[in-house]
Amino acid sequence: MLTLQILIDGFAISSLYALGAVGFTLIFGVCGVLNLSHGAIMVAAAVAAWVFAGTYGAGPVGGALGGVVVGLVVAYVTYGLIVRPIQRSRLIPHEEKEIFVLTSTLLWGIMIQEAIAYFFTSNPKTVPPVIPGVINIAGVRTPTNELLTAVVSLGAIGLLWVLVNGTRRGRALLAAAINPRGLTLLGFELDRIYLLVWTIYGLLTGIAGVLLGAFLGVSSDNVGTLTASAFSIVVLGGLGSVSGSLVAAFVVGYLETCTAYLVSPTIRTVPVLLLLVAVVYVRPQGLLGRR
Repeated sequence: MLTLQILIDGFAISSLYALGAVGFTLIFGVCGVLNLSHGAIMVAAAVAAWVFAGTYGAGPVGGALGGVVVGLVVAYVTYGLIVRPIQRSRLIPHEEKEIFVLTSTLLWGIMIQEAIAYFFTSNPKTVPPVIPGVINIAGVRTPTNELLTAVVSLGAIGLLWVLVNGTRRGRALLAAAINPRGLTLLGFELDRIYLLVWTIYGLLTGIAGVLLGAFLGVSSDNVGTLTASAFSIVVLGGLGSVSGSLVAAFVVGYLETCTAYLVSPTIRTVPVLLLLVAVVYVRPQGLLGRR
């Protein structure tokens, strides 16, 4: 019974981790941006869903859609007002732009965090589940929302795979990650490619934030933890490797779940950190990374 419980809970949390990490690694792979406001965008989407569903009476579905839209808008603002001006600036040396982006997105994430705490307090908030209730799986009572989290997360990742591998724009994303200069010679505009990447990122992050809010609940205090978790998964899987992030997300999700059930919930992240240190020491490029 306990084994099945671990399998079910681990699958749900791993799927959610994967969704949150895929967008994070996608913008790094294509745009070369490590967005340290990632956790803040997820929390903003979750809190927006909570506000729309409760304060404005939009209901669970309307709240979820509103949260995803807010996640997309905040991602656009992050790109348009924070990242893009730095990348296009002639005053900042090219070799220093990466650290400027890291610092700016970190500060932007802190600003979002403080704004959420100021306007909505730092108390935990739970987004109303789209499908309430509990179902029985071989004797294990499982919230329907937990299964919905896994289904939606994997469905969104599946749609991303179809987009990237089955459309011309998607293949252009892959080309931009490998040889952006060559892509421009073929007539593609990098600005449009980057905007598409940030659109995909905003949607994925918004969905992940709403699902997290309904599954576990969130508060402004979770911003740093969420960013660190996504960063750890991406580093473990390999920077820029989407498939690596998927594998790492399930490794982390099940390792945390096993630790929480078999040892103690208070140290669930410790084995993950030890694994990350070991992998970075033995294989610095990550599980499936090339660089």
